Amino acid sequence: MLALRLLNVVAPAYFLCISLVTFVLQLFLFLPSMRQDPAAARIFSPALLHGALFLFLSTNALGNYVLVIQNSPDDLDACQGAVARRAPCPPPSTHFCRVCARVTLRHDHHCFFTGNCIGSRNMRNFVLFCLYTSLACLYSMVAGVAYISAVLSISFAHPLAFLTLLPTSISQFFSGAVLGSEMFVILMLYLWFAIGLACAGFCCHQLLLILRGQTRHQVRKGVAVRARPWRKNLQEVFGKRWLLGLLIPMFNVGSESSKQRDK
Repeated sequence: MLALRLLNVVAPAYFLCISLVTFVLQLFLFLPSMRQDPAAARIFSPALLHGALFLFLSTNALGNYVLVIQNSPDDLDACQGAVARRAPCPPPSTHFCRVCARVTLRHDHHCFFTGNCIGSRNMRNFVLFCLYTSLACLYSMVAGVAYISAVLSISFAHPLAFLTLLPTSISQFFSGAVLGSEMFVILMLYLWFAIGLACAGFCCHQLLLILRGQTRHQVRKGVAVRARPWRKNLQEVFGKRWLLGLLIPMFNVGSESSKQRDK
């Protein structure tokens, strides 16, 4: 339990450090390298478009990250009292998290990177957090590849060029042909690639469970759920204003879970 609580502190700090490093590299390396002619005042310059797109992705990723933490699942303390009175307990979708020390409704899993449980209230923000984190990492990787290609005059036309970049760069780094800052960017390329694929896979997995009307806790415990149309399952999580939630970070306004909670 001590190791889990320690991980619950280290993982969010790790995510924030990666976010800070990514922001610094984008601001001080990638954006300046895109300014071909600073004197030419073009409205839609590559640097401006790149900065606007990265700002959009990072704002949605960090915004939904904060909302996942703030919009914590409900604490159903009444469950323990119901057990003590031999009364019926809340539905099987509830679960007592040992790390958070509380009972949550429609518990899915405990996310150590947010230090919080994922349930009915913050599921949509968590899915969008995974989506935009994946997009921001993969986009940063593409910008980093363009930067390394321009600085080191490396061509990535061959499909295996990215896979052989790391071992080749390590040997060139110890020989002095590659600078420390360039080697750091190359290492970040593989880190962005790994985080981007992991978040994309996790996002797809969560969307599949949402379409089925299930949670990871229910799948793990083998709890059967009633069959419902996939559109209703989506609306229960994302609400009727799902398009607005894709553009800006926002709470679960208009979702079925929020309506039930207000009642």
